[in-house]
Amino acid sequence: METAKTANSANFRYIVRISNTDIDGNKKVADGIRKIKGVGFALANAICTLSKVNRHEKLGNLGEQEIAKLTETITKAGAALPEWMLNRRRNIETGESIHLVTTDLTFAQENDIRQMQRIRSYKGVRHMAGAPVRGQRTRSNFRKNKGKVQGVVKSKAAPSASDKGKSDDKGKSKK
Repeated sequence: METAKTANSANFRYIVRISNTDIDGNKKVADGIRKIKGVGFALANAICTLSKVNRHEKLGNLGEQEIAKLTETITKAGAALPEWMLNRRRNIETGESIHLVTTDLTFAQENDIRQMQRIRSYKGVRHMAGAPVRGQRTRSNFRKNKGKVQGVVKSKAAPSASDKGKSDDKGKSKK
């Protein structure tokens, strides 16, 4: 009965924008903010608790103040959460522990890969080659890695002379 009430409500929004991410308003708050890159299950529940927003409420029913609270909590999650929940612990450049989301996370990952490639570490060389980085097998997997590795190609055998004679007879009709 509540779903019918929310769809007919004048203040219900079907798309909610949090941290530069469009989220379906029909989802619960905890499930919806998990669509933001860098926010997982545990972090989503912690954000709901820190911002004092009901995690079971539909996102479309939230007001502007609650959405602003969620956005602020997500951006400042590094200061309020324990270090083990953060995705950027003891950063190489600054030494501090922070939590990155959306495009900041993507940019940091790309910079980390470029750094590994620049210093020619093993992982950097594997990234350059397009090969698996974390020790996976390559004998049976990773054969279609973005078109770079072909894998096993079996050559077709040339038809024998007896096969050629059989194929000629197939097309002709007997009278």
